[in-house]
Amino acid sequence: MNIYRKYLHSILLGTSLMACSQKENGVNQNSTITADNIADEISKQVKHYPIEPMYVISHEGNYCYYEIFIDDIPVFKNFDNMVPEGFDINKVIFKGGKHTLKYKLYPFGNKNKYKQDYPTLTDETSLNLKLGSYDLKNEDSSDKTLMEYSLPTTKNEVTKEYIKQKFIGTGKTFYEGSIDINVTVPYQTQSAFENAQDLRKMDKKELEAKLLKKYKEVSSIYENKDQDNIAKLEYNTLKDLYVSNYDNKETISKNINILFKEIYNNPTFKMQPIEKYKLEFFANGKLVALMMDTTDNNLRGNTALWAKANYDGGTRGIFLNRYFYIPEGKSEFMAY
Repeated sequence: MNIYRKYLHSILLGTSLMACSQKENGVNQNSTITADNIADEISKQVKHYPIEPMYVISHEGNYCYYEIFIDDIPVFKNFDNMVPEGFDINKVIFKGGKHTLKYKLYPFGNKNKYKQDYPTLTDETSLNLKLGSYDLKNEDSSDKTLMEYSLPTTKNEVTKEYIKQKFIGTGKTFYEGSIDINVTVPYQTQSAFENAQDLRKMDKKELEAKLLKKYKEVSSIYENKDQDNIAKLEYNTLKDLYVSNYDNKETISKNINILFKEIYNNPTFKMQPIEKYKLEFFANGKLVALMMDTTDNNLRGNTALWAKANYDGGTRGIFLNRYFYIPEGKSEFMAY
C-alpha cells in the first residue's frame, strides 16, 4: 500500500464523529434535510472524475505538541505523543489553487513520553511536514511528494568542530508559522461560511454570551437525540467531507448509519457540562467556537461541546467539533 494512500480510511468515520448544531425548535439551516434522507441528498452532490486526487500531510514532531490548520481551519492536532502518520486535507479544500498551511507548537510540559518537565520549547524541538498526493482512480499510480518543510533553525557552535542546529523558538511557550501550498482538485464548492461576517469585529463579551446560549441549545438537541435537527446541522460539513473524498453512496450510507444509529442514538450517549472554555476564532474570523480551556491532553484542541458514550468496547469521548458563523445580513448563528 502506498505511503499516502493508506491514510484515507481513517477519515471516513473519525471525522464524521465530529458534529455541532443549532436551535432545539426549528433549526435555521438545511430545512429539507432529515436523518432519513441526509445520505441520499449528500450522494446526489458527489461527482466522479477521470483523476480523483487526494492530498495528505504526513508529520513528525519532537519535543512539542502541535495543531495544524488549512486556511485557518483546524485539520489535525497531536496532544498524545502519537506515532507519526498522515491525515488528508481534502475536506477543507473547496477549490484548487493556493492555500495556507499554519501550525501551532506547544511545549511538552510534564505529561510526555520522556517523563520529564518541558515548560518551554527546546533546542531539539522539531516538526517535519510533507504534502503528498495520490489518485483514487489509479491504484497503480505513484504517490507524489509536493512539498517538504521543517522548522526554522539557527546554527549553534558547540565546539569549533561541532555545530548544532537550534530551533529558533527555543524558550517560548508558544510558536506558530505558516507556508503556502498549492493543490489541484477537479471539484469546486462554496463553503457554507464563505460569505459570513467577520466575527472578530463584534463585541467579544456579547459574542461569547450569544455563543454560550447557542451551545446550550445545541447540547439539548443532542441530549434529546433529535436526529432530524442534527441532520440539518451536519449536512454541510458531511457533504463537504464526502464530496471531497469522491465517496460512493454505499460508503456514505454506511458511515452515516453508524453515526446516527450507533452513536447519536446510543442509550448511553450523554452530553457533558459546558464549562472551562475560551473563545477562539477560525477561518480568518468567519468561524467561532468555545474551545476547552484545559491542560488535559485527552481533551485539548476540542470544543466545549462534547459527550460520552459506551461504544466500540468502552466509554468514548464524542467531540462535537463544529464551528459557528453568521451569514452577512443575518443575526443568528449557523453551524458548520
